Amino acid sequence: MSELWARDLTWSDVDPSRHPCRLDENAATALADLVAPLLPSAGAARELRRHSLAPVTEFLVERYGRWACGWNWSAGEGDTDGGAVHVWCCTAHSVTTAATTAPLVVEALVEWRDWIEELAARFASLAPPHPASPSAPVDPWHWERACTRLVTVVADRTGAESGWYEHCEQVLGWFLAYNGIGEERAREIVGGAVGGRFDSWVAPDVVAVGAVSTRFARTVDGVR
Repeated sequence: MSELWARDLTWSDVDPSRHPCRLDENAATALADLVAPLLPSAGAARELRRHSLAPVTEFLVERYGRWACGWNWSAGEGDTDGGAVHVWCCTAHSVTTAATTAPLVVEALVEWRDWIEELAARFASLAPPHPASPSAPVDPWHWERACTRLVTVVADRTGAESGWYEHCEQVLGWFLAYNGIGEERAREIVGGAVGGRFDSWVAPDVVAVGAVSTRFARTVDGVR
């Protein structure tokens, strides 16, 4: 299987309506039992770092879909910087015994899934109203409000730690895809509005978020 990067996930990859998943307590326990034999020893995990968990990631993706590759995308300087998972730190610190690590993997997967479902609910509440006709304009305020709220929630979720802005841009792109804007256009919109304007370890202030949101809204309005 080709390398799986959570940063590359599209909305079609993660959309909960397209990839249903329910993990109750019994299912979580059964999944941990399946994950345990795939785990490296603590020593191997530290030596090989993120790649030592490739069998786990591939198994989860084969079982649940590509969205699952984000299970260990932890906040801060983890295996991959800038994610939204907090129960998993990084390979060097989170991999111990199989009996302890396997349930932690499942807990991290559930946390990642919960985050995706939270975003889907936010997208639904922030989506602009459907225009009366295809040619009717959408008030840019709707786009500006959505950008402001999504940037704020991603900064809070990631702690605005190392590389957080990449997931922020990804989430904004997911929101555009949710609203029917193609991936290429979404990247252009988000890149033009956000690219280079946020930094690691710096939470954006009101002025910065407002400026980005205004650019975001104006650019979306120009391509629809």
